[in-house]
Amino acid sequence: MGEFDDQLQKAIQRGQMTRAAGVGAAADDAATEEQFRQKHAQLRNELSDYIETRLRTLCDHFPGFEFQTVVNEKGWGARIFRDDMRLGRGTARNEYSRLEILVRPFSDVYILEVSTKGTIRNRESLNRSKHEFLREATFESFRRSVDSTVLEFAEQYSAHA
Repeated sequence: MGEFDDQLQKAIQRGQMTRAAGVGAAADDAATEEQFRQKHAQLRNELSDYIETRLRTLCDHFPGFEFQTVVNEKGWGARIFRDDMRLGRGTARNEYSRLEILVRPFSDVYILEVSTKGTIRNRESLNRSKHEFLREATFESFRRSVDSTVLEFAEQYSAHA
């Protein structure tokens, strides 16, 4: 019985060590999740401000567009939009154009995602999403993506104006 008691005692100690390591790992996971939330919030704030600046600039170059800040369950960012009336031979047609760029809310997959939807004269012109794992995400790469999107929309809108 002495040998079994020693084995039992060692098994209990291993179990206690495993439990202690699990509690420590859970605390580490919680700390990591909080760090990801903080990084997401920081990047979201920087990017949504940047998106607003770029879309306001686009409005300055295309009179008639209205600007709107967006903060809802789909994300944070901005949109520009306009309705034009196209008159033809005895007909009137409404043509809608918009560009919306949003930073999506935090999710448990730990990514930063920016979604874009663009419509020019009732036709979808852009529908894309850029995402990176929060561990690797940088403001700079998303800044370049926002700039590229705004430039692409401006070129497409100019071609169809």
